[in-house]
Formats: sequence, structure tokens, C-alpha cells
Amino acid sequence: MLDKQIDGILLQKILQHSNVGIHAIDEEGYTLVYNQIMAKLEGLEAEYVIGKNVLDIFPSLNPNTSTLMKVVKSGQAILNKVQTYVNFKGFSITTISSTIPLIDDGRIIGAIEIANNMTNLKLLSEQILELQSELNSSKTGQISKEFKIKKYYFSNIIGRNKDLSMAKKIAKKASKTSSSVLIYGETGTGKEMFAQSIHNDGIRRNKPFIAQNCAAIPESLLEGILFGTEKGGFTGAVQRKGIFEQARDGTLLLDEINSMSLSLQAKLLRVLQEGYIRRIGGTKDIPVNVRIIATTNEDPIKAMENGTLRKDLYYRLCVINIRIPSLRERLEDLELLSKHFIDKYNYLLNKNIVDIQSDVLKEFRQYSWPGNIRELENFIESAMNMVSKDEQILKKEDFLSANFTSFKEPKEQKYIRQLKTQSLPSLLEEMEKDIISNILELNNNNITNTAKALGIKRQTLQYKLKKFK
Repeated sequence: MLDKQIDGILLQKILQHSNVGIHAIDEEGYTLVYNQIMAKLEGLEAEYVIGKNVLDIFPSLNPNTSTLMKVVKSGQAILNKVQTYVNFKGFSITTISSTIPLIDDGRIIGAIEIANNMTNLKLLSEQILELQSELNSSKTGQISKEFKIKKYYFSNIIGRNKDLSMAKKIAKKASKTSSSVLIYGETGTGKEMFAQSIHNDGIRRNKPFIAQNCAAIPESLLEGILFGTEKGGFTGAVQRKGIFEQARDGTLLLDEINSMSLSLQAKLLRVLQEGYIRRIGGTKDIPVNVRIIATTNEDPIKAMENGTLRKDLYYRLCVINIRIPSLRERLEDLELLSKHFIDKYNYLLNKNIVDIQSDVLKEFRQYSWPGNIRELENFIESAMNMVSKDEQILKKEDFLSANFTSFKEPKEQKYIRQLKTQSLPSLLEEMEKDIISNILELNNNNITNTAKALGIKRQTLQYKLKKFK
């Protein structure tokens, strides 16, 4: 008996001091061994994992997708499997792993997975390929490296909300085709995360992914960016490929397509119908093979009614239509998302927060979140900068007072309370100011789009904004 205990202690020492990650489970999936190397790889604490079922630790897995559970079920080893995934700290990790059944007297009693971290080797390989690609294309005006970054995968999309799960399900199916996709969601809901996930999970994943925000560039410049230019096409023009050519065989994300002028939308429609582009100042039609993913931050039906989106372009783009719910529609995900961002900034800011105060979450659930997930992350990051390294709970006082005033009370309750001491006309004016302020923020301070969303003239909106100052 003593010999077995000594053997067990020695085995634990060997496993803990090994330079590879090790995760062992019993026949029911409960973790027996989880060493520090594996904990670091997966962004978890070993103490949290030991004794827990692998499917509880990784809720995105099931008995058919977990390599450990598959080996327990089949009794067949899975050797040298290369896997790239996002760990619990939010970082992309590449491993090469082997999973082997544990057998005693002919009976499967569990499985053990041994993983080697190949992330640095993969990054080095990608950098070499990227440098080689830039070297080969430097004379042709190929797009710079920052526009080719592909960093989001479906595993980055966190949440249990049924509408989000449906959007994710549609997006995964979309990744298996090359049809056009239209993604609708408010600012900050994660539209580009969905777009990149579709690309990175699809048949074009080894080809370029290029994103272009249509609201950030004037029409006169955007056309040249999309289709390219020929020398002499206009004053100062040089020969340059547009992003349709640069994204050859890959994916082109046109962000906020509803901000593109109607005349440029017509030219885009022609390209989608005919499969050819013509550079500004050029005479030659150039064939293009690009998958288009477009996004809009307003309901596309309303955009067509408002005249900011052409109907014929809409029907061409929305072969696959994905609607991402706002954060206020998925309040059940607030705690999960908050803890995800806490883990992320624990790592980045070297903090040790393990939970968030329930009172904070309660106030979070009463807030409307006009900036959606982007706003939530901003609040968490801000609070994480305020805590000391020895604190473990994120508390209300950790949030900057200027930020936390947003959570004081729901606006509906505030208006009812103020009606007791305030006249109706003055309260209506305050409500109008709040509504205009929120819609203006949702439209990134764009006066034209805000006026359309409110159903008033641009001049009227400008007058009201001046009045409210």
C-alpha cells in the first residue's frame, strides 16, 4: 500500500513538473490530473478544474467534440492533433496534442491528453509567410498588413442567449458557403467578430480578409479604395489596386453599408451582378472573385424606407441574413460577459479579480447599454484599472463615478419620480433631450443619420442640439 502511495506521489510530481500540458479524466469525464502547463495554456486555474467534469469546464464542448470524451467512448487514441482555439484569457492558442485511453484489465477507466504549445512556432510561421507575401506584392500596391489581421473565431462569441445562439448557428452554416451575407446589429454588438468568424471557419480562411468601414471615408475616396485607380484617372492619381482585387479569392467586409452613397451602392451592385470591376480612369474590366459580407447598424428594412439602402442591393446582399441581438436583449449574458472581461484584464493588467459584486450586476441589468458589449468592456477595463493587485472582488466604488452615474436608475423610473416636482413641459423637454442624445450616440454623432432615425429634418435636429447646449 505504501509503495502505491509513493508511486502516486512520484507520478504527481512528474506530471506537475513536465514541460507539456497534461489533462486526465476518469470514465465519466471528471478531471483527475490537470498540471500547471495545461492550466497556463488554457487560461484556467488547476484548482478550479480538478474534480470537475470536462463538459462543465468547457460548456462549448459535447461528448462528440471533446477529444477526451471521444477517446473514453471509443477506446481509440487520437494522435498529433493540431488545434487552434481561444483560451479563457481571450488569447488564441495553437497546440499539438495526443489523447490516449487509460485501460485497466481490459476496461477503459479514463483518458489522458498531452498537449504541446505550438503558438510561438505558428506565429513565427505566419510572420514569415506574411513577410514573404509583402515582399512579393510590394511593387503592386498590395494592402498593408494591418488590414489582413484575422483574429476572431466563433469561440470568441460568448453568450447563452437564444437569439445570439441562433445568430451563431446561422453564421456557422454561412461559413460553409460563398454566398453574400448581411449582418444587422447595433453599434458595439460584435458584427465584425461574426464576419471574421465566418471567414476563419470557411473555405476561404487561407485567403485575405479585408474590412472597410463605409462611413469613415468620403465617397470620392471610397470609390478608389474599392475599385482601384489608374494613373491619370484624376489629378494626382496613380495606378493602384482596389480592395476588391486585393481580397482576391477571400472575403471583403463592407461595414455600415447603409452609410455608402446611393450612387456608389449602384456601382457596387453592378460588380456583384457581373463579377467585374473597373478601376477609376481605367478601360479594362477586371474579373473579381470575392465573398461579400456587409453590415448595417440599423434595421435594413428601415434603411430602405429611409432611402439609405437600395432595395436591389439589399436583395443581392441578404442571401444570408444575420441579426445580432443588442446587449439589453440578452441581459442573462451580462454576468458571463463581465467575468470574461475580468479574466481578460486580469491577464493584461496583472490583477487578481475573481468575481464582481452582485449589486453591480443588479445595476448593470437596469441599464440600457446603448454602446452594447463594447461599452460593457470599457466599463470593466476602467474598473480593473482602479483596483489594487490584492483585491479579489470588483465593487461599485471601483467604477469611476463619472461612468457609474449611468446606472443610477432606469430612465422610466426617473421620469415618474421627477413628474412629482417638475412640470410636464419641462419633463418632456428633458425626455426629448435624452432620446436625441441616445440616438445621436447610436449613430456615431452623424447628424444626417440621426435626423432620419428620428424622422425630423436635419435643420430641426441642429436647432434642437444648439438649444440643449
